Amino acid sequence: MGNTVYFVVPCYNEEEVLPETSKRLYEKMKSLVIAGKVSPDSRICFVDDGSKDKTWKMIEELHEAEPVFVGVKLSRNRGHQNALLGGMMTVKDDCDALISLDADLQDDPDAIDSMVDEWIAGADVVYGVRSARKTDTFFKRFTAEGFYKVMEIMGAQVVFNHADYRLLSHRAVEALAEYKEVNLFLRGMIPTLGYKTAIVTYERNERFAGESKYPLKKMLALAWNGITSFSTKPLSLIVTAGILLMVIAAILLLVCAGRTIWGTAPSSVEVFSYSLWLLGGIQLFALGVVGEYIGKIYAEVKGRPRYIIETYLK
Repeated sequence: MGNTVYFVVPCYNEEEVLPETSKRLYEKMKSLVIAGKVSPDSRICFVDDGSKDKTWKMIEELHEAEPVFVGVKLSRNRGHQNALLGGMMTVKDDCDALISLDADLQDDPDAIDSMVDEWIAGADVVYGVRSARKTDTFFKRFTAEGFYKVMEIMGAQVVFNHADYRLLSHRAVEALAEYKEVNLFLRGMIPTLGYKTAIVTYERNERFAGESKYPLKKMLALAWNGITSFSTKPLSLIVTAGILLMVIAAILLLVCAGRTIWGTAPSSVEVFSYSLWLLGGIQLFALGVVGEYIGKIYAEVKGRPRYIIETYLK
């Protein structure tokens, strides 16, 4: 096995943080090369996900100044998961392993040393897992941890407190390339590869600069995409809800019959209104869930490319 390692870093409007990110990753790569853990042919690959600021121009300047930096430019914004996959698939034939991490420096680069050690020891997938959430607000910590718990309940196989900070061996990336779905949820896809895994814990830092690219709205969208991409439990829940409603309806009918016998029957308008709103809401919700799955099938059947690479600065 060779030891050429690529860092794959998705970027979207990261001009504020990119100078510091490139500096720290360069220092980390240099230390790994000096220690003999990785080859001098190892590279740092920034993936521009259709940024609207000077991100791509800065990547070009980094590439011209230092060959350790390479760049991948998507033709337009395709979202974090597609940008990450696009970068990995572009460089997979040039490296023996790759490490994906975000550009905001929240993922501690010092954990890379332990990741590489685990890879050298035989692991094909090494997960970077947060050891704590001390820097998060209560709301952020509650929603983030709730995200993983809901995913687990719904049947999506994810690693608790792991995002997209991980090392993949060459054969793990080749296996991932066999996954053709359009609706990407890499956190759920990677655990299904089945190769030997390891975990490296680290303390997540606050974002160095710029704004978070994963506000609550996007986190909820990611969670919903993960659930509907890896689980049919929402459909089962609809069936369960239907049975429960029938039981409740039967009980209410018995209660209404009893009240009629005792001379305190509810008005027909009251009963009809409550029943109509309840059943109407459940039906709309059920149709929405089924429609979400049909929409995903529609997107998969079309088979459109998940991303288009405009430029590869190799």
